[in-house]
Amino acid sequence: MPGRIACVLFLATFLSAKQRPNILFLFADDQRADTIAAHGNPHIQTPHLDSLAEEGFSFLRNYCAGSFSGAVCVASRAMLMTGQHWMTLPREKPQANWGNNQTLPALLEKSGNYQSFIIGKWHNGKNTLDQSFTNGRSVYMGGMADHTNFEVQDLSNGKLSNKRPAGGFSSTVFADDAISFINSAKTENPFFLYVSFMAPHDPRNPPEKYREMYYKSRPPLPQNFLPQHPFQNAPQATSGRDEGLAPWPRPRKMISDQLCEYYGLTTHLDEQVGRILKALEQSKHAENTIVVYTADHGLAMGSHGLLGKQNVYEQSMQCPLILSGPGIPKGKSSNAFTYVHDLYATLCSLVDIQPENKIDSKDLKPLIQGASSGVRKSLFLPFQDNQRSVRDEKWKLHIYPQINHQLLFNLVDDPHEMNNLSNDPKHGDQLLKMERLMNKWRKLLSDPHPLKSENPLPLKPSYNNDQRVLDRWQPKWIREKYFDGRNDSNHGKK
Repeated sequence: MPGRIACVLFLATFLSAKQRPNILFLFADDQRADTIAAHGNPHIQTPHLDSLAEEGFSFLRNYCAGSFSGAVCVASRAMLMTGQHWMTLPREKPQANWGNNQTLPALLEKSGNYQSFIIGKWHNGKNTLDQSFTNGRSVYMGGMADHTNFEVQDLSNGKLSNKRPAGGFSSTVFADDAISFINSAKTENPFFLYVSFMAPHDPRNPPEKYREMYYKSRPPLPQNFLPQHPFQNAPQATSGRDEGLAPWPRPRKMISDQLCEYYGLTTHLDEQVGRILKALEQSKHAENTIVVYTADHGLAMGSHGLLGKQNVYEQSMQCPLILSGPGIPKGKSSNAFTYVHDLYATLCSLVDIQPENKIDSKDLKPLIQGASSGVRKSLFLPFQDNQRSVRDEKWKLHIYPQINHQLLFNLVDDPHEMNNLSNDPKHGDQLLKMERLMNKWRKLLSDPHPLKSENPLPLKPSYNNDQRVLDRWQPKWIREKYFDGRNDSNHGKK
């Protein structure tokens, strides 16, 4: 009798595993939400992401929830993998210390008999990799690299191989490995294939064909372009690596070139995504795979005089999110407020797995099914200890605690955050309302950082082009073009 019960339980587990859909998770790096043609940008070519949007469900107001680090990629990945807001992660080195939080791939393996596999970028250290994956190919254990000259490692039973040259352009290498996995994957157990690209993160060195196509047909500069940011919003704004990719004040031609190169990286990435999706379509997994496409955060790219993501403006915090596959309606979208880390709860719900620990992630399945119009009424966007932002349907408040400065925007009339209303007496009541909303979020997440400084730093920024940091990953033609041929990677470092 006990043997018979065991047999029945085994069969039930086997059947549930077989019935669960595969998950193909495609993760871009530094991709703005407005860089998909199907979502309203007529100046960029993304035919494969356009098709994915037509075949799936798009979340048009998806955000990264800020960061504990200037490397926003790190925080975003920590939140995605744990389902936790960064303020609820361990305070000591949260980039590589996730405590006892069960990661998404580990949960899928344990509760759904998934075979989890990683390809591409992992920016959070070996111990968190051990918490998440045991097998993978072409894993890049770093933050950024020259897309054409970097080393990767393979992961087998939890052990990383020696480093080896990747042997091609990053997006192509990772797509090749993803296609190989899809073609060889068995059907006995579902898979969770996590493909983490490095594009369109800089260096902005797409294959020449892809940058030339935009040089010939240039996208316009952002509507909120400025030569430089008017106040000191964060230390990284005047001395960070991202912001040092162009001099101050920003030359319009130089920012136009970088935007072309950024678009080129995005279009090349789109082509590789198309190759992966075609392989999936032609495989035995075509009818039973959920496809997720998202990014870790956005990027300024000239907006507000900034280039990086170390800020709380819309262009840097927003990023794309598209889901397609069994049970997901085609050609639909939502304007609900969502975070990237909502994918933890959402994917669990879509494959009928219950998270084992309390998470901050919200289940978006009711939005997909049309059973709900939203999961939250506002968003909180905190960055380190120097920026706080909160928004609702109409209004957005920025607070800069280290300089005792604030901005208030009416996003309905001013979606590009160009007209500060915080000093307008007509909007005093609205300012108080948004301050109360921010304090509500701060209390919910136990935000330890004050909103006002006793000894504020100067409001006026201090830009020094001699301190622009040149990292070792920038290829020769970018050094020549944007750094006057400089080769000393230590230049500008204190």
